[in-house]
Amino acid sequence: MSQDMSEDGVLAVLELLAAGAPAQEYEVLAERVRSAGAGPEHLDRLGSAIQLGLSIRTWTERQKQREAGMSALVDTARDLATPHDLDTLLKVILRRARLLLAVDMSYIGLYDEGERYVSIRAADGHTTALNVGLRLPGGTGLGSAVMANPSPFWTPDYLADERIQHSGEIDYVVKAEGLQAILAVPLSRGASPFGTLYVAERKVRHFTTDEIALLSSLSDLASVAIEKAELLDRTTALVAELEQHSTRVEAGLRSAQELSDAQHRLIQLVLGDCDLDTLARASATELGAAVQVCAANGTVLTSAGLLRPAGEGAGGAEEAACAGGADGDRAPDPIESLLVPAAMDAHAAREPVALAGGLWAVPISAGTGSNLGTLLLRPDRPDAVQDERLLRLVAQVMAVQLLVESSRTAIAEGQVRDDFLADLLASPQRPPHQLEQHARRLGINLGKPHVVVVARPEGDARGKMAIWASSYAHRLSGLKSMHNGCAVLLLPGSDAGCAGRAVSAELSPLLGHPVTVSSAGPVAGPASVHHGFQEALRCLDAMTSLGVIGRSASVRELGFLGVLLSDNHDVEGFVDSVIGPVIDYDQQRFTDLTRTLETYFEAGGSPTNAAKKLHVHPNTVARRLERISELLGPQWQQPERALEVQLALRVFRVRHSLRMRDRAGPGADGGAPKAQET
Repeated sequence: MSQDMSEDGVLAVLELLAAGAPAQEYEVLAERVRSAGAGPEHLDRLGSAIQLGLSIRTWTERQKQREAGMSALVDTARDLATPHDLDTLLKVILRRARLLLAVDMSYIGLYDEGERYVSIRAADGHTTALNVGLRLPGGTGLGSAVMANPSPFWTPDYLADERIQHSGEIDYVVKAEGLQAILAVPLSRGASPFGTLYVAERKVRHFTTDEIALLSSLSDLASVAIEKAELLDRTTALVAELEQHSTRVEAGLRSAQELSDAQHRLIQLVLGDCDLDTLARASATELGAAVQVCAANGTVLTSAGLLRPAGEGAGGAEEAACAGGADGDRAPDPIESLLVPAAMDAHAAREPVALAGGLWAVPISAGTGSNLGTLLLRPDRPDAVQDERLLRLVAQVMAVQLLVESSRTAIAEGQVRDDFLADLLASPQRPPHQLEQHARRLGINLGKPHVVVVARPEGDARGKMAIWASSYAHRLSGLKSMHNGCAVLLLPGSDAGCAGRAVSAELSPLLGHPVTVSSAGPVAGPASVHHGFQEALRCLDAMTSLGVIGRSASVRELGFLGVLLSDNHDVEGFVDSVIGPVIDYDQQRFTDLTRTLETYFEAGGSPTNAAKKLHVHPNTVARRLERISELLGPQWQQPERALEVQLALRVFRVRHSLRMRDRAGPGADGGAPKAQET
């Protein structure tokens, strides 16, 4: 009977094992056999059978878990093998990690080697926004332990684990998420870790070796997949960049072909002996713009299309010139007023320049220094983007055409006029009759008064001076030449000071920095032009020595310094300009104002002391000084004017004494004859 009960118990255990019964069923079986009155021996054998059955059940469950884990790992590998971008791949890895270990949360931190921190790149199962993007300080948390010794590291209760180097920032996030158990495994590229894969539970949990091994296997697969995803991202970016480059190359080839075709069409026109008007119309068609071709001096050679939109005002600055002459009062052409600063900028930059209002200015030049003119254009559509290569091409073709037509255009005339002024300024000069004949051929009357103006920029003009000088000389019917970086102008007129001030007023704002301007004249005749130029240069040097750069002055305006600087030392002209009215008054009325003026200065400007020296009443001196003020103006006693008056008196007295001595012979009294008092 006892043996039968023992065999029945063992059989019952096998039945429970086969049925996959839970562990409590084994306890129920043992209690039932014990209640049936089984003996100790039978109970011992049944207990051994139950232990073996439970062991087999545990082993079987572990095998099933391993099989399920391996199956899930194979599925995960299949998912990871599918191409993903990096962000999508990280989400797949984290979702699989949660499913594999049945945890509450998973997240990935990637190591930034440059800045030495781990940044949480992605998370799954998180309940706050604090985790993603969190930067974990180096040397703290599970991640630092994993990175220091690339191997798994886990804790059943993070906040209570003293093995971990805690950080207030990390602990705050762990508390906010309610995490306790955390397992971290390294993500490695070869032997070098580049990140960490974390899984976490919101309760205390002891991770088994199988779970740690399973997550480590997942991290190995994830590492390879992340590396491939990064490679795919880089490859995709490179392919996109190559496609863009290919698109740009194709567009560049099409543009180069179109540019070549345009060049061929325009060159064929030039070789076909077309005129400038035809070339301008063809250029306007190629550019899709209204164009205007201007010579170096601002003369409009031809136009194609409406350069100024309908309804736009003419505008233009007022002419500042006051040198006089036939064209001194004519209103400036509005296009010329616009062209001068544009041409200066374009030729200084040696490339097309975009202007306000959608205009473009393109320099037309031959070689590096020959200015043939300027191409001004306005696109037909305000939003049109101009191809600067096409602009340069059109300008080059225009330069060829202008050189071909140089004998029939204003360009040759402008160069001839520049060369003629250079001949007038040169030393030694050509014979005067040759210069006069040349002037008549150019329509220049050197017999009329002209002034010489020299303008020196106090800064980098970068070629702008020649552009402006050509336009200015053309507007005032004068001549222009360049001398050591200075613009030399020969302008019709008789007031050198006014001409210099006009040049300074216009040129300084255009250049954006001061310009020192000197002037001399009036001059008449070829020989006097050279002398006037030399006087203007000496005047420029004197202004530099006096520290008045950036201003304008004429030889005459420098007073007695002008006498020293002039070629002919016009002493008589200086005396006449300063005290001439007083001398004339004495000669006409037989008065003694000149002597009174000398004595007044000798007496230190005291009328009383002057009266004592003249042996007259102080009222007489006062009346004479009033008369002098009427003749010389009320400013004659100002310090600067008074100095010139005294110099003029001294020159007059010395000259008069020498003349009287020569007439009377040796021993004669050199004093001036006494005159009747007023």
